[in-house]
Amino acid sequence: MEAQQDSLRLDSVEISLLTCQPHDEVYSLYGHTAIRYHDMRKGGLDIAFNYGVFDFRKPFFTLRFVFGITDYELGAYPYRLFQQEYRRLGSMVTEQVLNLTDEEKMTLQQALAVNMQDQNRVYRYNYFYNNCTTKARDIIEQCILGNVSYQSREDYTPTYREMVHEMTKEHPWATFGNDLLLGILADKKTDRQQQEFLPYNLMYDFDHAEIYANGDYRPLVKERRISVPAGIQIKKQGFPLRPLTCAIIFTVIGIAMFVLQLRGKRIFLWWDTFLIITTGIFGIILFLMLFSQHPTVNVNLQIILLNPLPWFFLWKVIRARKTRYWSITAVLAVLFLIGGLFQDYAEGIWCLALCLLLQCWIHLKDRLKT
Repeated sequence: MEAQQDSLRLDSVEISLLTCQPHDEVYSLYGHTAIRYHDMRKGGLDIAFNYGVFDFRKPFFTLRFVFGITDYELGAYPYRLFQQEYRRLGSMVTEQVLNLTDEEKMTLQQALAVNMQDQNRVYRYNYFYNNCTTKARDIIEQCILGNVSYQSREDYTPTYREMVHEMTKEHPWATFGNDLLLGILADKKTDRQQQEFLPYNLMYDFDHAEIYANGDYRPLVKERRISVPAGIQIKKQGFPLRPLTCAIIFTVIGIAMFVLQLRGKRIFLWWDTFLIITTGIFGIILFLMLFSQHPTVNVNLQIILLNPLPWFFLWKVIRARKTRYWSITAVLAVLFLIGGLFQDYAEGIWCLALCLLLQCWIHLKDRLKT
């Protein structure tokens, strides 16, 4: 009798994967994923389970995020509040109702309840490998009493960098920042499971997946609907120039400085100082990334050129003393250019390398004559 009551209760329950359209905040450029538990009986629970809860106000949040030591947590709140938030943002929410048995619904319900316990709700976030989307996928897959069979996409093998570019194409400075930090591992081709860190990729895979159990196949998704229609999004105006535009302007200035110094047979110490400080600032950032827990930032060939080394020579350069800095930088710049065959660099960094090489030539030409 009790089993029959449980079965009737679960017949009225829908469990869905929610995929949210990106909006203009930097942290939302890649979309979002949540799970909906909806008991359709009058007065039944309608809860959104969200693995993407974080607090910007925590000390050193941005710094901890960059170093891969950010903790996110699972939150649960009424679905109507979830809807209201995305309506306010103008972001469409797509709902995929999962084709689960009563036993699978019960298993997933219990697993979410366990995850909501204080000792379990917090987890170590990783953008590519352990985020709000992969957490939702994993807990759903673990509660299915059978095997989930996904349709392969042999013609779709993007790198992590290419997928990030697709999501940030309207935010060039976000693209620049990502490309500056991402290393060579971000340029490797990905498989289906790796691609599912992006909500839209997981939604696509769920649409084309089947559950194999007891000798039969059934679709993983039994219904797809728009839970929140797309609205009007307010776009914030960022810096008016693209990174490449700034890099071209920088290159034009660098070539002009090269010509003026060459014709005037003199060296502009202020230009030397500017190049060293600019390179050194980027270098500190990339040096710190060596200690990040994000696997895709540790091996970054841009550090060949952008490293803290310039700071050790800054004083001698300012004082116009003899230094090996320009010889070392010339070698590193050439190695950096070769490294570009194996890793995609941030937009415009090539221009900085060119300006450095030109300045190296100015410094080294007289030495070669003697």
